Amino acid sequence: MTDTQHGAARSEAAFREVFGTAPAGVWAAPGRVNLIGEHTDYNDGFVMPLALPHTTTAAAAPRTDGVLRLHSGNVRGGIVELRTETLRPASDGGWAAYPAGVLWAMREAGLPVGGADLHFDSVVPTGAGLSSSAALEVATALALNDLYGLDLDGQELARLAQRAENAFVGVPCGIMDQTASACCTEGHALLLDTRDLTRRQVPFDLAAAGLRLLVVDTRVQHELGDGAYAERRAGCERAARTLGVRALRDVAYDNLAQTLESLADEAAVRPLVRHIVTENRRVEDVMARLDAGDPRGIGPLLTAGHASLRDDFAVSCAELDLVVDAANEAGALGARMTGGGFGGSAIVLVEEAEADAVGKAVTEAFAAAGYAAPRIFPAVPSAGARRLA
Repeated sequence: MTDTQHGAARSEAAFREVFGTAPAGVWAAPGRVNLIGEHTDYNDGFVMPLALPHTTTAAAAPRTDGVLRLHSGNVRGGIVELRTETLRPASDGGWAAYPAGVLWAMREAGLPVGGADLHFDSVVPTGAGLSSSAALEVATALALNDLYGLDLDGQELARLAQRAENAFVGVPCGIMDQTASACCTEGHALLLDTRDLTRRQVPFDLAAAGLRLLVVDTRVQHELGDGAYAERRAGCERAARTLGVRALRDVAYDNLAQTLESLADEAAVRPLVRHIVTENRRVEDVMARLDAGDPRGIGPLLTAGHASLRDDFAVSCAELDLVVDAANEAGALGARMTGGGFGGSAIVLVEEAEADAVGKAVTEAFAAAGYAAPRIFPAVPSAGARRLA
């Protein structure tokens, strides 16, 4: 029996134990790590995430009585029971707000979705900047899609999941996380234009090149709903209005110096503009390096992206900076924080032969600084959301 089959069997058994009957099926959606393109998604820019092998599974069955019952194997407590017709945004539902928001978003869109029983299990690290919330939303969306025969594609499911997080949960995230969870393919990174949602699956076989991409979970918890994320998004939107453009994606890289000069009276937003414009260019440069068969060449671009997130966007923290500095000093090809920031994870590009030594150097640097040991594991480009059983 494969790991996938084991996971499906465990989810089916847990569903039976919780709800007393068999599920109609089991679905899974992965977390993601973002190779490059941070905070660009809500600025109509470019991103390049890849799906992780870590997934959230949803065992589900439809109901005909308008009741939504939710249970998580990762959260203490019993079944959360809601009624579909009384779901309202901004209700403090804790973890259950994410799947409930998906059903709400589907019904708001006029889709014929009724009640359901859903049991979730997840191995996506929470608070690590690896998009555990999107995995939960997309797993829910895919399960409801199949249970009710909606025939929606991955991008449509991602849009509904994003609406759930934006309008129901209240986190103003962009579309990247949900699209990555819904649409990534094994062995590839996903180049996404967040303006028109055109996608390109980019072969990303680091093992064949003798490389490894490490994820370093600092174990520093972050909370995007605490206002810092919303402040930066609002600042980007204010800058776009001041510049008379639809979004900061429309600010030309070659005109960046003049653009920043024109914002002399908007000192608070100038570094935000500089990050978004240069980060979009870094995505394009990474794409060019990969197309040219030079994956090692993306290392300095990762490190430059971290400096921009640290200094201009101000979303790093001491632990993330330490990962980047310690890894690069130990011989990494490049490193940067990934995800929304204020904690979470960093990624480190290393030669395969140096992976253990670099990981050891980072762990020792954390110990010397008095920080809890980080969790380090390889980022293996994996499949997006799919049905398991």
